[in-house]
Order: sequence, then C-alpha cells, then structure tokens
Amino acid sequence: MENIELQREIKRLLKEKNGILLAHNYQRDEIQEIADCTGDSLGLSIEAAETNCDVIVFCGVHFMAESASILSPDKTVILPRFDAGCPMADMISADILVDKKRENPEAAVVTYVNSSADVKAESDICCTSANAIRVVNSVKSDTVLMTPDKNLAKYVSKFTEKKVFWWEGYCPTHDRLKAQEALEVKAKYPNALFVAHPECRPDVLELADHICSTSGMYEYAKKTDNEEFIIGTEMGILYRLRKDNPKKKFILASKSLVCPNMKLTTLKSVLNAIVEMKNVVSVPERTRIPAKEALDRMLAVPRDQVLME
Repeated sequence: MENIELQREIKRLLKEKNGILLAHNYQRDEIQEIADCTGDSLGLSIEAAETNCDVIVFCGVHFMAESASILSPDKTVILPRFDAGCPMADMISADILVDKKRENPEAAVVTYVNSSADVKAESDICCTSANAIRVVNSVKSDTVLMTPDKNLAKYVSKFTEKKVFWWEGYCPTHDRLKAQEALEVKAKYPNALFVAHPECRPDVLELADHICSTSGMYEYAKKTDNEEFIIGTEMGILYRLRKDNPKKKFILASKSLVCPNMKLTTLKSVLNAIVEMKNVVSVPERTRIPAKEALDRMLAVPRDQVLME
C-alpha cells in the first residue's frame, strides 16, 4: 500500500474503534500529517485524557505510552512499535534511584517526564523541559536531585539558589550536537537565530539565542520576526515548523540530530497495531498511582512561580 492508502485506512480504523492518534514532535512527517494531535509527550497524554476516545495510539517511545496509561487507565493505549524505547530513560532504574535516595534523604527528587513509570513512582515530583526551572524552585527542600538528564539539570542549576545535583544520564541524540558544529552552522547562516533544546550540552546552550522545549520552539518561531532559524533538536520538529511558518527558513544544526527510536514507527506499523490491537501498554495500579501523584504535583505548581531568570 502507498502512504496515502495507509493513511486513509488508519483514519478509517481509528474512527471505527473510537481511537485517537497521537504523534510526538519527532515522528516521521507522514505520521504527523494524519495525527489527531501532535506535540510533546506529556502534553499529548493530557490531551488524550480529556477526550472520550476508547483507544490511544501513541506514536512515540515507551515511556510516552506509559504516561498516557497513567493519565488514562480506562483507555487502551497502543504503542505501534513496542521496541521503541528511550536510551535516556533506560539510564536509570527505580531500584538504583531508591538506593540514591537513601544516600541523600534530604534531597527532593525531581524527575524529567522522559523516564519510566517505575522511576516516576519513586520521585517526589516530575518536570518537563518547559517547566523544569519552575518545578525545581517550587520544592521545599534546599537540595534537589534531578533525574535522569544531566544536561537539563545543569541548565536549571543556573536559575535557582537550590543545590542541584544530577544523574549522569543524557539524551544521545541531543548530546551528539557539538559546539563546533553549532559554530559552523551559525557562521554559514549569520542572520539565523540559534534555538536549542535544554537537553543539549552546556557549551552548545551557551551559543544559543534562545533555549526552550519543542513546544516552545513552535511558539518562538511564530512570534519572532526573524526569517531564519537554526534548530538544535531532533529533525522531526522541522515538519511542523515549516508547515506553520512557510515563509521562514529552518536549518538543522547537525545531520546527527536524528533519534533512531522515534523513526522506528512507520505507517505500516501503526496500521498493523490497530488492526491487531497489539502492543498494549498498561501501568499496574501499584506503580500508576504514585507516578500520577508525581505528575499531579508538577501540574499543581503555579504558572506564575518565580523562575529566577
């Protein structure tokens, strides 16, 4: 079947099964093209939870489908490629985190949503790349352990008076972007603004004109008058940036900014998963409840929390 035929059949089956198709910002163009919702992982899970759908087909990686299950335990959550994992999320386990908590009982554990349900369940509060500074400043403890992304933690540490220490995890895709590459692209496009994701290395972030989450990049590109942007995150984001801003130019900071796990999902794998109703992701209640509490604490942090920026 050609892509157009696959897309039509997927949409037909979703309607038949009262399903919704979620696509992360880093998914293939042809999948984002037919998604009911595109966005970042937690935002998609929240949107899906607010619908009356029976089936959630999450085109992303495993921890994202878990988040959808945490927020929508009454819905069937399907991950088209069950082997689509997140290397950064795999760099920490709940058992090891428990040991680390015993070593640092005074520290509040702030866990990035890019983590497993088991790790979220052992955390005090979750954060996203967009609200990490606000969340860290909201906790009562003067000491914070951020997991699992060291680059995000190092970035946040610049905007808080709290003592922040971090897990030695990282996103392999963002970490591959080197400062020298960014400098070379900036020299080639001197009029472009360099927008980088906080999962990038600290020396890369120092070169950025603006640092924000993927959702923040969409907003920044729209509201900024500049016509050229160098993008420091996974290449999948270019689809919507170009669609929403057809008169603007977007340049990827490096050809290495490709997440192989995000690209595992294809139209064929989406169709097969829906037809067979396979690859269902479900979080057990003993894990789901404390994990949801960590997410709920994050969502309860006031949006006007002082960021100290």
